[in-house]
Amino acid sequence: MEISTLAMYHCLAFVWYFFVAYSITHVRTEERPSEVFLYGGQWKYLTVLNLVLQAIFYGVSFLADVLRLIKKLRCAKCVISSRDLLFSVLAFPVSTFVSISFWALYTYNRELVYPKSLDGVIPLWLNHAMHTAVLPFALLEILALPHRYPAKKKGLILLGFVAFLYISWVLWIYSVTGEWVYPLFALFSPSGLAAFFAGSLAVIISFYNFGEFLNRMIWGQSKFCL
Repeated sequence: MEISTLAMYHCLAFVWYFFVAYSITHVRTEERPSEVFLYGGQWKYLTVLNLVLQAIFYGVSFLADVLRLIKKLRCAKCVISSRDLLFSVLAFPVSTFVSISFWALYTYNRELVYPKSLDGVIPLWLNHAMHTAVLPFALLEILALPHRYPAKKKGLILLGFVAFLYISWVLWIYSVTGEWVYPLFALFSPSGLAAFFAGSLAVIISFYNFGEFLNRMIWGQSKFCL
């Protein structure tokens, strides 16, 4: 894509994610089910955190495009490095994990991840904006331009660290409230839950590797944007 086209796309994607994140954090509080949005509010849900992550990523991407348009190449290099790190380590694997894991569990038993009581609070379009649209956005970003991936060890360490932080946040909420963020977790014994978290980490790592594979297959090893 031309830089101007990329800038427009990234700007629109940033506005979209900002709007979706704003919408989910301003649902009708007087009608929300008693079992959700309590301690930690919406910020305990990976879906909502992913919306914020995507908004940040597309904001950084738009800034990189603008710097390239005005020929501030030295500043652009630094921003592009941050953009590529955000996308490769977090934006692509997390959005892919959110979409695929949500719909797989929803199809199996929606009450485990998205109780029916939420249908009266969260509109259908917002549900799909949070859980469906994030995947094609991530794939389109790979098709739009190449991204430089970090060394595999560095990338996986960063991804694992962020996963550890979120799992710690989930466990902290349970220790305070006695309630799990997702009803699914209540089905497991402590050892079973540890195995589930480990399996989820393995899945998200596979999505990281898949993103790297797609990027290399489409763009090769050496073609990167400045």
